[in-house]
Amino acid sequence: MRYRDFGKTGMKVSEIGFGAWALGAEDWWGKQDDKESLKSLERALELGVNFIDTAAVYGAGKSEKLIRDFLKTRREKVIVCTKTPPETGIWRPDPWTRWDAAYSEAWLRKDVEHRLRNLGTDCLDILVLHTWTRAWNRDPGPLLALAKLKKEGKIRAIGISTPEHDQDSVNGPIRDGLVDAIQVIYNIFEQEPASELLPSAKEKGVGIIIRVAFDEGSLTGKYSKDTKIPATDFRSKYFKGERFGEMVERVDAIKADIAGSGYTLPQAALLYTLANPATSTVIPGIRSVSQAEMNTAVSDLPPMPEELQVRLRKHAWRRGVWYP
Repeated sequence: MRYRDFGKTGMKVSEIGFGAWALGAEDWWGKQDDKESLKSLERALELGVNFIDTAAVYGAGKSEKLIRDFLKTRREKVIVCTKTPPETGIWRPDPWTRWDAAYSEAWLRKDVEHRLRNLGTDCLDILVLHTWTRAWNRDPGPLLALAKLKKEGKIRAIGISTPEHDQDSVNGPIRDGLVDAIQVIYNIFEQEPASELLPSAKEKGVGIIIRVAFDEGSLTGKYSKDTKIPATDFRSKYFKGERFGEMVERVDAIKADIAGSGYTLPQAALLYTLANPATSTVIPGIRSVSQAEMNTAVSDLPPMPEELQVRLRKHAWRRGVWYP
């Protein structure tokens, strides 16, 4: 396992992290066995993973609590990032939403205490706001409130998880030095962050957490035109309608471009994100021992050649609404 600096925070993180969304969110991913979740965490740590990503809303805290139980005797070995939801509960806050309606200082103080209890710690390694709107850039009250909590020793590093429909909305806080961390969607299809967000973060020493590297599964190559996604899996909506057939065709084109490279599609998907110099860690979702082994093995591969990166850039795909 290779390790990278997490911006200017002083933390060193495994370049392959552990995405723990599916460990709690059965309403999105379907049933998940807790024993298998704990086994997958154990195996990931054995293979060098020291970064776990979770959130308050992943199973209404279930993911956090599983991680707490797992880390009781391992806390000092692992860096945990969690996310705080807006008090309104409205995802993708309207552009005119006042920041103090979504992330007032009182709410953040209350929620940070909840996150500390769920994770069984007295200091959060990394806490990011789970959503954002550019309307808050001129008066970034939530980040100023988190900065106070950081100064008080409740949090080591603070940041934002980009809203998928407007990822560049966080460029202002990056430039203004208000964040230590950004969690961003970046993959072979979603390449827009490479134009401004990622270079700005690198310049400012901001830690970058890459999410959705597999495009919710499409970039693993697991789907064919005959695949039927269960209604209990949120991807039945994510890939609904004509988007599904187009996705399969675009994935086939990527497979053709990596043929002869020696990479599987999942390996290429992860290596593509790791090739960007701004990347600190990428957090594929892991819910089994086999997934832990497959994903962590990518760190043992040599970096992706520039020539292949260039070929893959032509597969950028702008889809409009991310989660219909």
